[in-house]
Order: sequence, then structure tokens, then C-alpha cells
Amino acid sequence: MALFNSTVYQNEYLPDGGTDVNAIVRIGVSDAGSAGSDGGAGEIIIIDCSGSMGQRSMLAARQAAMVALDNILDGTYFAVVSGTHEAYLAYPVVQSGPGMVQMSPRTRREAKDAISRLVADGGTAIGRWLNLTLALFNSMGGKVTQRHALLLTDGADEHETPEQLDAAIRACVGHFQCDCRGIGTYWVVSEVRKIARALMGTLDIIPDPSMMAAEFAKIMQTSMSRGVSSANLRVWTPQGAQLLFVRQVSPTVEDLTYQGEPVNPLTVDFPTGAWGDEERDYHVAVRLPAKAVGQEQLAARVQLVVGEQPRTQGLVKAMWSSDDSLTAQINDEVAHYTGQTELAAAIQEGLAARKAGDLSTATSKLGRAVQLAQQTGNHEATTKLRKVVDVVDPGTGTVRLKSRIEKADEMALDTSSTKTTRTRQSNGENAGQSNGQAE
Repeated sequence: MALFNSTVYQNEYLPDGGTDVNAIVRIGVSDAGSAGSDGGAGEIIIIDCSGSMGQRSMLAARQAAMVALDNILDGTYFAVVSGTHEAYLAYPVVQSGPGMVQMSPRTRREAKDAISRLVADGGTAIGRWLNLTLALFNSMGGKVTQRHALLLTDGADEHETPEQLDAAIRACVGHFQCDCRGIGTYWVVSEVRKIARALMGTLDIIPDPSMMAAEFAKIMQTSMSRGVSSANLRVWTPQGAQLLFVRQVSPTVEDLTYQGEPVNPLTVDFPTGAWGDEERDYHVAVRLPAKAVGQEQLAARVQLVVGEQPRTQGLVKAMWSSDDSLTAQINDEVAHYTGQTELAAAIQEGLAARKAGDLSTATSKLGRAVQLAQQTGNHEATTKLRKVVDVVDPGTGTVRLKSRIEKADEMALDTSSTKTTRTRQSNGENAGQSNGQAE
């Protein structure tokens, strides 16, 4: 039985005339169980089989897909899609009806045999791969309620228009989650990122084919550990308040603000996908009408809702005070994640400017990124930034662009830009109430 808890980090004190309330709401799940615990789980492995994969990457992809199959729990519905400028159902071999079968020793062997015959040939049209994946999930009717896909690509989406890819992504939103990986350096980070973001998945580069099997195993193990198939972050704000934004800020930065679905005039649901045993942090910002000194108000109620049942909630509060020693404090968690969000933007904007030839902006943005990475203790970002800039003074963000950088290093920095770190002492200081409930 899954257990849920929440903790709020904020400075609830506002100065006279103050209106904006910021809080970090940490939500945790434990004892989540395995995928399929609360319904049928489904996995689809999407393998790029375009000609650009070549023999080495294609061999590694076949081996990695087989490793992924080994990590799918028996009883899980699954399928394998082969992607080129078309999309093909590699396994199971069916022409109509349900397009997925349950994992068993027999179907695992059959799927591995089908994968062993995949070859690299043709172009790339990722939108068609996504459309087939959606059709396969939908072919199962209500049997598969927890839907996850793993997508591998090695090149740019050259055999369809950007509009066709965007239409396919829109059609898939809300129907399945998709973790995306790019092999090598010829794929386009921005193309694959928009798939991962829209479909609530992760994005990363696999620099070398030899690393593919371990990455596939990790992705599938994580997916199989998500025993809570779907949950919404439900945010209530009082009459007259404005919900400025809702962002996931850990383990990655994801802006959820425009993904919300109204429940009623005061309440909005934000999809968060499936959960395993994990913690996620959300930055919630609310603007309230100013009140007189001494008054207090509930600024927001943040709940994790599973199957329309609230499982845990955090209360974001506001209290107006004339005491500067109270109102001037910035909560450590809020400050930390504000910096991490700016760090992600600075990296992406800096790399985009460098690609466009705007070296002045690139230097400024990447220098700011170095400064923020040091301030927030993001050592992974610092290490990767040092591969694209020479750091003169991290404290001031003074850097020089390297004249030559490895494409893989640039892409690794880009794909990891949204990964965040916790505060150095995330120990509950300045934290509000913690609330837990079993599913």
C-alpha cells in the first residue's frame, strides 16, 4: 500500500502591501509497489532502425532492447516498434485486434527473435512512430491503464514536417509517458526534448553504443517500479488570488503552468504521471490581494490526487507583518530552486546563442550558468559547463568560450540542463506541516 507525504518550505511573512507568496512543496511516495499494482501496465520499445544507425549502433540497439525486455515484469503488456520513415510493429506479429501481448517466458523469447532480425535501413519520421505507439496502446481498450514507452533515435526528424511531428505529439499527450534517448551526435536535442517534455518523460544522450544496454535496463527498471500509475497535483487558491506558476523543480525543472486542467473556478489539476518510491519538489507561486498587517490567509492548498482521492496535502500560508526581520527572509529552498530554474534557462539560451553565432550572448549566458551552478552546488552542471567554457572566475561568472568543443559534450550539457540538485542542507528548516496518507 503506497504511502504519501508532503512538506511545505516557505517564508509565510509578507510586508505591508506585499502580495506574492512563494513555496516549495515536497511530495514523497513510499511503498509504491510495482507497475500494474493498480491496473494493467504496458510498455512499448521504439527502436530507430533508420539507415544512419549503421551496423554498430544497430547491433547495440538490438542488444539493449533485449535487455529492456528482460527487465519488463511478467504479465505486463508490451510491444516493439521499428521506426524508419515509416513505423512498423516488429512484435507481436498481428494485423488487427490487440497490438500488445502479455510478457511471459515464451513472448519474451519471441520478441527477442523478432528484434534480432531488425536492420538499419530507411529514413526518420518520429511522428509516425508516436502515432503507431498510440494506436497500439489504444488497441488494448481498458486493459492497459499505465502506459510507458522508451524511444531511441540517432538522427534528425527529416522525413516529415515539423508540423506533422507536433501533431503527433499533441495526439499522444495524456495517453502515455515516453522516455527519450538519443544515440550519438546527429539527432536534434530540441526535437526530442519537446517529445519528452510533452509526454512527461526524461531526455538524455547516450554518447556511445556500448552504454545503451545499461541505460535501457535502468529506464525499464524505473518504469517497472512505478506502482502508482497516475497522479495529479491539485492546486486550490482562494477567491481573488492569481496562480502565477506551478513548476516541478526536482529532480528536473518542468514548467507545469500551462498544462493545468480546471477542476472548478478555484482549483486546477496538473498531471504528474506515474510514481514510484521517490520525492518531487514543486514551486508554487500565488499572488494575493494585500491585507492589513496582522491578518493571515491560506494562499494555496496543494494535494497529490490519485483516482480523484487526495492522498496528501500541503498548505501554503500568508501572514502580513511589519517586522522586517521576518518579512525580509528568503526561504533557502525557494532561493535554491529559483537559482536552479535560472541555471537551466541560462544553459539552454547560451548554447542556442553559440549555435546562432552570437558569441557575446553565449559568453554572458554560460558565464551566468557557471556562477549559478557554483552558488547552488550543482556539481554535475559545473563539470559539464567546464567542457564548453574556460572558467576564469566562477564567483563572478567570468568565462571564455572554448574555440573547439566536442559535439557530445555540448549535447550532454544541453540534455542535462534541467536536472537539479537539492539544497546542501535539505533538513526541514523553515518547513511547514507534513501530511501523509496511505493509498
